[in-house]
Amino acid sequence: MERYPEGIDISIDDFRNSDWLAAIADANREDYSSIWQSLSSFARQAIENEKLAEGKILWILADACSMMLRPSSLNEPFKPYMVMDGKRSALPEDFQENEISLFAQIAEEISDPRLCARIADISWLLLKPKDPKHALLAIDNYRRLPISTNLWVRDGRECWDRSIQLCFMLKAGAGERLQEIEKELLDVVENLTNEDGYLVLWVSDLLSKHNLGRQKQDSVAQKLEQLAIDFDDSGDLHRARDYFDAAAEVYRKLGNEDKSAEVTVKVAEGWEKEAVARQSSNSPSNMVAAGFYENAIQKYRNIPKSQRSNYDVDGRISSLRTKLSSAGEMSLEEMGKITSPGIDISEFIENSRNSVRGKSAIDALAALANVYQGARVKKVREFSEKMLREHPLQVMFSATHMSRDGRIIAKRPGADLGGNGDDEATVWPEMVKHYTMELGIVVQGNIWPALEVMRQEHRLREGDFYSITRQSPIVPQECEQLIAKALFAGYDNDFVTALHILIPQLENLVRFHLKQHGVKTTNLDINGIENENGLSTLAELPEIKDIFGEDLSFEIKALFCNSFGPNLRNELAHGLLGYEETQSTYSIYAWWLGLRIVFNTFLNTKHSGQVDNKPADEHEPKNANK
Repeated sequence: MERYPEGIDISIDDFRNSDWLAAIADANREDYSSIWQSLSSFARQAIENEKLAEGKILWILADACSMMLRPSSLNEPFKPYMVMDGKRSALPEDFQENEISLFAQIAEEISDPRLCARIADISWLLLKPKDPKHALLAIDNYRRLPISTNLWVRDGRECWDRSIQLCFMLKAGAGERLQEIEKELLDVVENLTNEDGYLVLWVSDLLSKHNLGRQKQDSVAQKLEQLAIDFDDSGDLHRARDYFDAAAEVYRKLGNEDKSAEVTVKVAEGWEKEAVARQSSNSPSNMVAAGFYENAIQKYRNIPKSQRSNYDVDGRISSLRTKLSSAGEMSLEEMGKITSPGIDISEFIENSRNSVRGKSAIDALAALANVYQGARVKKVREFSEKMLREHPLQVMFSATHMSRDGRIIAKRPGADLGGNGDDEATVWPEMVKHYTMELGIVVQGNIWPALEVMRQEHRLREGDFYSITRQSPIVPQECEQLIAKALFAGYDNDFVTALHILIPQLENLVRFHLKQHGVKTTNLDINGIENENGLSTLAELPEIKDIFGEDLSFEIKALFCNSFGPNLRNELAHGLLGYEETQSTYSIYAWWLGLRIVFNTFLNTKHSGQVDNKPADEHEPKNANK
């Protein structure tokens, strides 16, 4: 959208004549966002009043304030406030050369510390050649922002952080500024109380990040520990735990293992206290409590072995494991069931039945093996990404996946709507979710109806499937009989046997073809013993997509190896796959997927005329009607 006509020249006089100061005064000036909104509003009004040059000035000032400060990056300290559907808000590279020159001229005339620091910082970043006076101006104005709990969370931390970064960049050119900043921050840590909430913790984090205040680290640790005790005494368990945690980390860096272990125990005890409090509250949650017990166990594990006997760490972990298991089991009772309107799949069912009805055994098997085209990973990804864009709230917060017995088996991080997180960590669970949801419809609407008709019309035997596996080039020779037995078992409605044979053999099949292509499928342990990698590791190898294709590789990983999905391989390997699970839609689909892989490669070989010297009556499954 055009905010002002192109080709408008602007000068320092236009800046002076603009209402920038009124716009700043109109904002609450608690953060850059409020200044941005106010400047934007005044800019629109100026353009409507045909004050084009003044309006443009206000717009570029608003753009400068819209950017989010990310001081951890020296070269790209500013990020767009918003990224959506391929579009974004302003970045430094959007400013024209004449606009950058104007920023450099007006920086010293701006009395507001936030706006002055931002304009000076952009001038330092973009102007060529660089002028250190802009960096110094930015440092001094960033430091003018008061250190308070309210302002610290409204980009005050980032401003002070950036001032430190600029001091490091200027080195001696910054004069005594870095030492002055260090003293100011240490004074804050010394003088604040628990009434200031997390502020002492946040300021100490900033000191630690830049390795400042090394001479006073012992005092910082003691201050953090004392505030933790104060919070604990007042019943503020959450803040107490966080402060104990920070104190333990400072003691660890100081090499004080005794104090570090002592305070780490208090952190673990804090997690346990929170778990107990959550279970006994007016709105108890065993699910939340289970997470707290798990965190307590993890904290105890961080205590060095030399210190564990002093605090009976092993005994405490054992006790916590019992509580964790109990809370996990009870949390399953707290879960509600979410249902959606039913889907009419009667047309799918009838089409599937007709696809195999009245055909010869070989043609019916071909129809059954191809009653569904298989997952298309590109479409699954596109649909999942679309859902994330249209319904961002469902992934804004992290999620925990639990097993049937209440164990936490997978965690999905919350989405970073600013575009700075790991997108795949959010997209992949969503892909697996939609894939497994689709399998329910596929099995009930396509695979099972066709299989029922097959069983009614054709009495296939194990030898018939052996004939297929012997002529299927994808099946390793030593696996032919076992895979045939697994396929027949599923056809005979014995999915317990089918899965217990098929899943390990599928892993062997994948490993065999990876080796055939020269891929290393083993690992060497510290004793020099070479072990075969499991399917979960094999599924992560990049070569698997080249050999089996992107779609089948996705299905192998999502169906057999991933905790966000059915995880059939690992559930079976650890004896966790119960009888009911072997009759599930996922298990039936896994059997059908094995049939599809084996039969289609057999059929392709048959059609190409590549037959062996087997007896003629073994080339096709025997028809029970003959």
